[in-house]
Amino acid sequence: MGIVISLLNHKGGVGKTTSVINIGAAMAVLGKKVLLIDLDPQANLSLSLGVPRQPNTIYEALRGESELEPFTVKEGLDIVMSTLDLSGAEMELINEAGREYILRELFEPVKEEYDFIIIDCPPSLGLLTLNALAASRYVYIPLQTQFLALQGLAKIKQVIDKVRFRLNKELDIGGVIATMYDSRKILNRDVVETIKKYFGEKVFETMIRDNVALAEAPAQRKDIFRYNKNSIGAKDYMSLCKEILERVEVPV
Repeated sequence: MGIVISLLNHKGGVGKTTSVINIGAAMAVLGKKVLLIDLDPQANLSLSLGVPRQPNTIYEALRGESELEPFTVKEGLDIVMSTLDLSGAEMELINEAGREYILRELFEPVKEEYDFIIIDCPPSLGLLTLNALAASRYVYIPLQTQFLALQGLAKIKQVIDKVRFRLNKELDIGGVIATMYDSRKILNRDVVETIKKYFGEKVFETMIRDNVALAEAPAQRKDIFRYNKNSIGAKDYMSLCKEILERVEVPV
């Protein structure tokens, strides 16, 4: 039965999509079967992996016009792509009965096929994000190690707590991922210490260091392991992936 994980932060530019791609890719390297869900209307996840336009995307699936139709990126890694049309989905679904559970229902037929389903949430706290959280066992929060990244943390936690109380009793904050980290910068180190005071052991030991290869890989429509498996970015995401697998008690 696939474990569903959402990556969420309502701030853009924190490394959320990069983390979805490369956690999924690392799991595939370790022999897991992974399905990525691009739930962001900007479709950066789909673009970064070079997914050609599919007849049916997550938008059609949410509207009930199709089932989930994964596209295979590489062995062990599939994706359901997004489209700009998804930006209108929240208004279109607002009157649907059980609208917060549409994504959970879509996962049921495919859960047995995958070890993990990883959702790239939009940078907002609207209906699409509620669908992701209602369907998830864990939510991971990527945080850029900058001062402004700390703003709004309380709001994210409040939303997660409300979803747990009202929609999904099993939802848990699985971890906090420090991204774009540079140990030479005092500010970066201070932000990490602040995050640890707030989230404690939820903060992953592995921090994703600032690495140009992570920025270059999407331009080549590749994950970091296909682009440069010897880069710092690849080493960091593989280490993070192993931490995740230990936390969810799945053998590597």
